[in-house]
Amino acid sequence: MPLDLKPAILTRVSHGPCRLRDAPAQSRLMTAITPPPLRHALADLSPANFGMVMATGIVSIALHLLGWPVLARALLVVNIVLYAGLWVLTVLRLMRHRARVVQDLTDHGRGPGFFTMVAGSGVLGCQCLLLGGPREAALALWGATVALWLLLTYGIFAALTTKAVKPTLDRGISGTWLLAVVATQSIAVLGELLAPGLPAGPRMAMNFLALALWLWGGMLYIWIMTLIFYRYTFFTLAAQDLTPPYWINMGAMAISTLAGTLLTMATPQAPFLHPLRPFIEGFTLFYWASGTWWIPLLLVLGVWRHVIERVPLRYDPMYWGAVFPLGMYAVCTFDLIQALDLHFLQWLPPLFGTAAVLAWGLAFGGLLHRVGQWARQRR
Repeated sequence: MPLDLKPAILTRVSHGPCRLRDAPAQSRLMTAITPPPLRHALADLSPANFGMVMATGIVSIALHLLGWPVLARALLVVNIVLYAGLWVLTVLRLMRHRARVVQDLTDHGRGPGFFTMVAGSGVLGCQCLLLGGPREAALALWGATVALWLLLTYGIFAALTTKAVKPTLDRGISGTWLLAVVATQSIAVLGELLAPGLPAGPRMAMNFLALALWLWGGMLYIWIMTLIFYRYTFFTLAAQDLTPPYWINMGAMAISTLAGTLLTMATPQAPFLHPLRPFIEGFTLFYWASGTWWIPLLLVLGVWRHVIERVPLRYDPMYWGAVFPLGMYAVCTFDLIQALDLHFLQWLPPLFGTAAVLAWGLAFGGLLHRVGQWARQRR
């Protein structure tokens, strides 16, 4: 089960051999490197853990579009298990550690991680619908996504706005904030996929809501990305500060592109979209180009972080925030090619789909290693 376990050495010890008379120090060291009890692990559970549902879902969809249905369905089963397990852990944490949950919700660093609940629910709904799952399940997940989006969007932003003590911009802003954009666009994407099966009236309403959400997501991206880029270029950025969620700089644009392509293809079903089609197509291409611009820079910064600054690669729930954008870029480019007839880009979806599968395998292997290590040390 994906517990966010981060054992830390709390005491400093000398590099020389341990002496028998230093038994208290040895005892403190053993206590420090032993994983915490389950209740402590539950209390420290990362709000961003639903990122693994987002990543697993979009990689499954990418495999489906690229012609690997068996693997896609296998990941659907894995994702249902992950989603159910994470909700069990989340409810348990809310029941037993409510104060910690409230503290996370009002924290500039951890609070935006809760938006993975929204995006994870939306992506799982898309996964179910595209892979032949029950339509009722996708509708239920859409309803849950909307409810969570309303609760978290206005709850978190209201709490952070009215908070008395706030961090400076360089300490408070990160790529995690763009999860608010991903969450918003996930409702639009799932709504567009559900719309064709609805009666005329509800179908028009769903298309209009998807259009509004697509526009809201773009508005949020411009606001938040301006702050992130300002933080990048005018504040000192240590290698440790460049966490994996900065890949959401690209991922938020990728899911915005996907929502735009679906709106473009929905034009025959929604007459009010006809006069807006050139605008939608133009902004969709703008989103895709913006996301593409980020990829080389993020790769360069990754090399700087791990090769030059030698920050070790260790499993962290935040790494799912780097897997998701790769899969989403493959899927959105696949649909962009269909919507705008850009067939000269056909080489991109297989490339990024393969990269997403490899990244997912590494992240999932890291998760299993972390859980196995914790289980062995707890015996």
